[in-house]
Amino acid sequence: MVLRLITIPISHYCEKARWALERAGLPYHEEPHVQVIHRLYARRAGGGRTVPVLVTPEGAIGDSAPIIEWVDERTPPPARLFPDDPAQREEVRRLCARFDEVLGPRGRRLIYVHMLPQPELMLSFNNHGVPPWEDRALRVGWPVMMHVARRAMEITPGCEVGDEAAVWEELDFVAERLSDGRPYLCGERFTAADLTFAALSATVIGPSDYGTPLPSVTVLPQDTASLFMRARQHPAGQFAVGLFDRHRRERVA
Repeated sequence: MVLRLITIPISHYCEKARWALERAGLPYHEEPHVQVIHRLYARRAGGGRTVPVLVTPEGAIGDSAPIIEWVDERTPPPARLFPDDPAQREEVRRLCARFDEVLGPRGRRLIYVHMLPQPELMLSFNNHGVPPWEDRALRVGWPVMMHVARRAMEITPGCEVGDEAAVWEELDFVAERLSDGRPYLCGERFTAADLTFAALSATVIGPSDYGTPLPSVTVLPQDTASLFMRARQHPAGQFAVGLFDRHRRERVA
């Protein structure tokens, strides 16, 4: 059975799952869908309302965190993303949970606030690889999608100010953790904490080696391009860019 990965292709949580699967050398078939319509396919695959959903011989796994743990159990032990030592493993899980709960949703809402007023630019990247009828449906139904997105993410006037501050707090947290000279968040080796941080920071650094095409700063509105450049220049942003450069195409099996 070929693994199936149900995604919104541009989603940074889906990027976490893609990265882990590809790093471990586990063949999979990605089934990309646009926002809102993805809920139908996620449920049909055996998940909930969100993606990614990984369909395995043992059943469906919803959410990126358990997906990367499932993948890690099938990765050669020396290259696993979660250490064998219980205390170290718990530290990695704690960092992953922190990034999932803060950096992920706050960065997502921040970039949606920037991109929703740019429908042509957003959809040209957002809809990459989805079924043609979904592309057409999202374009025709854009006003409805805007309303659903704003309600689902609780986008209100000025929310981006607090979201940007929260994202920068996470970047500062990572930079402080790295300030002792350690090469990775939990010491000398690349772990799930590093993968999670890099994938979820993609909303503000726009890495070139992402699992689906992202717009370059040259085509972004000035305020969005400025956000990307400031994030990339932050020590934690530089760290995230380096993680993509060194590890995104890494294969351990």
